[in-house]
Amino acid sequence: MLVNMVSERVERVVSKQYSTTVDFEIEVPPRKEFGDLSTNVAMKLAKQLKKNPREIAQEIAGLLIEDSVFDRIEVMGPGFINFFLSNEILHEVVKTILEQGEEYGRENVGKGLKIQFEYGSANPTGPFTVGHGRQIVIGDVLSEVFKELGYDVTREMYINDAGKQIKLLAQSLWVRYNEIFGVKMEIPEGGYRGEYLVDIAKELASEIGDRYKNVWNEEVEEFFKNAALDRILSSMKNTLERMGSSFDVYYSEMSLIEDGTVEEVLRILKEKDLVYEKDGALWLRVSKFVEEDDKVLVRSDGTYTYFMTDIAYHYKKYRRGFKRVYDIWGSDHHGHIPRMKAAMKALDIPDDFFNVILHQFVTLKRGGETVRMSTRAGEFITLDELLDEVGKDAARYFFAMVDPNNHMVFDIDLAKAKTMDNPVYYVQYAHARISNLFLNAEKKGVEFEQGKDLDLLGNEEERTLMRNLGMFSSALKEVAKMFAPNRLTNYLQMLSESFHVFYTKHVIVDPENKALSNARLNLALATKIVLKKGLKLLGISAPERM
Repeated sequence: MLVNMVSERVERVVSKQYSTTVDFEIEVPPRKEFGDLSTNVAMKLAKQLKKNPREIAQEIAGLLIEDSVFDRIEVMGPGFINFFLSNEILHEVVKTILEQGEEYGRENVGKGLKIQFEYGSANPTGPFTVGHGRQIVIGDVLSEVFKELGYDVTREMYINDAGKQIKLLAQSLWVRYNEIFGVKMEIPEGGYRGEYLVDIAKELASEIGDRYKNVWNEEVEEFFKNAALDRILSSMKNTLERMGSSFDVYYSEMSLIEDGTVEEVLRILKEKDLVYEKDGALWLRVSKFVEEDDKVLVRSDGTYTYFMTDIAYHYKKYRRGFKRVYDIWGSDHHGHIPRMKAAMKALDIPDDFFNVILHQFVTLKRGGETVRMSTRAGEFITLDELLDEVGKDAARYFFAMVDPNNHMVFDIDLAKAKTMDNPVYYVQYAHARISNLFLNAEKKGVEFEQGKDLDLLGNEEERTLMRNLGMFSSALKEVAKMFAPNRLTNYLQMLSESFHVFYTKHVIVDPENKALSNARLNLALATKIVLKKGLKLLGISAPERM
């Protein structure tokens, strides 16, 4: 709200005074004496206008100072323009929040553009890992924020239920099943050794007895494949429910083969002379579009590569009407991006359609020590185990609060702490504190009138809190621009800090000064509305008591 307001005024002056446009930033200055907001527009214009940036800054400041939005404007350093907002405009922020409630921060930036976020996609060969948890939260938050900004969002998980790894899963489960009846076999090379398969094998043994002991054929393979997939997918969906996550669509890789999409894509590529045979396999001319070696689409044994089905999947996404798709992948998949971009070009799909958001890995820490992610072959820390230990709210907040581009160290002890050092506790406590204020007001006979007495707000702590409330919309746009949920957690930390300082330094409920108490309760209520909205976008509860 405030950034838009100031930005529009600066743009208007630049256009009128210099007959030009320029990209510039408006930010909260690093120190409070530098004002409420600051811009580098003069430095951005200096090169274009071939003028001293400080002179440009003085000119712009002089043209803006009469605007009622500003109390005063100062030029500092090489040409920063620092804005001190008027109390009236800050009061307007509080009034707007109180009037709009949960609608506050919502804008139609996307104009209904149909987009898709695909994330959490994994081979259904075992439980979700901690790394999947980070990806799921990133996808959830981005989906929510883009919806808030006016996009038509679909959340989708791709189920890799075709190919060699599923055959290995079926055979690995069959081996575990046979072990129950005393038949010792080796897990196939590249197979799955996790204890979760032992549990599934025990269930099957109790259901069907030794029917498939020492029996292996296509029918048996199909049985064990379906048994493994059904149970693992069911377990994955239970984990998602515990995480507070859900998808609009679960899309099967196998369905792309069964409905003919893979063969349709192959036909198109053949007609365009973009495939060729070598060593008995079928290759895509990736090198025609990007600086990378050509890649196999169909192996010499006639089976499709993952690359082939992934091309078909994205072709199908395009046919389904999405204008842009955003795939969220672990950073180890970065090598897959150029070949997929090449495939999109080969199919004449627009360059801005296929987009990838990469995230770095997660390390767990407990007692100051790194937690081993694998204790013995085939075992790892599951997302369910982490949820058992820290709970949904802490898990989601911690996954969201680190830039996806950075490696994440998840401090389990901190996530469990019921102290102000714990970031999620700090934010939730601010919300609970505000709820308690209203209980105190009722006990002390201080009646609350919404939207009244706001003109009494104006000390330093009140101004800072009001300014920060007015930055919510900008924080959401930053999340969308940078594909970074941590921009929202950073904002909530800043807002909570300014509330806690305000709460500590001032008497908010004072029966001897009911008008000022009412003003401050209005400010507190506006803060509560924004905190609750921000936590909701993160998929985290906003407790009334703690």
